[in-house]
Amino acid sequence: MAAEADGPLKRVLVPLLLPEKCYDQIFVQWDLLHVPCLKILLSKGLGLGIVAGSVLVKLPQVFKILRAKSAEGLSLQSVMLELVALTGTMVYSITNNFPFSSWGEALFLTLQTVTICFLVLHYRGQTAKGVTFLVCYALVLLVLLSPLTPLSVVTLLQASNVPAVVGGRLLQAATNYRNGHTGQLSAVTVFLLFGGSLARIFTSVQETGDPLMAGTFVVSSLCNGLIASQLIYYWNVKAPIQKKKQ
Repeated sequence: MAAEADGPLKRVLVPLLLPEKCYDQIFVQWDLLHVPCLKILLSKGLGLGIVAGSVLVKLPQVFKILRAKSAEGLSLQSVMLELVALTGTMVYSITNNFPFSSWGEALFLTLQTVTICFLVLHYRGQTAKGVTFLVCYALVLLVLLSPLTPLSVVTLLQASNVPAVVGGRLLQAATNYRNGHTGQLSAVTVFLLFGGSLARIFTSVQETGDPLMAGTFVVSSLCNGLIASQLIYYWNVKAPIQKKKQ
């Protein structure tokens, strides 16, 4: 009877959240304080939670731009550099066969960031350039994921994440400072990105053991924290309404 009762639960947890040996350790031997297995469970749970949350994390930013019909306050260069960093993480993780729970949010964040890039160009009156950007990005991504791209190039792309993240966030911070407000920057998106990058430090160490991945998320957390602090500082400052030319 116990084996039958364990059946459905085991199918849900193994291997999605736990390896079989940890399932036996916790749910068969009832060793509820087995630290290594608890770390795996926490890491997998956090990772899958981050991936699930990433499906929606940048939608508030997209909707805010669409609602305002403006990308005022967003630095295109910053968004582009963020896209480079996300693409590097996604391609590097796929190439190294890392568990989806350790990098899956990069896929969904990439799709949303590409959308934001297009919207910024569109609302600047550069729709044709935005369409060209979408086509070029898709082609570059196909090449990076193909066997034509050496592993050394993919590793170099991941290594470039740190300067890309730092450069992108500093550009956005400089734009906020210069404007004296955060414009159409979404507070929900910024705080979710900050929390997600903090959690990713732990899951990267636990699931991949890759210092390059973990280091990227440490830097990302610091930079996201800077933008989050600016949002709090400029919380009650509204962007000036731009008058349309007659």
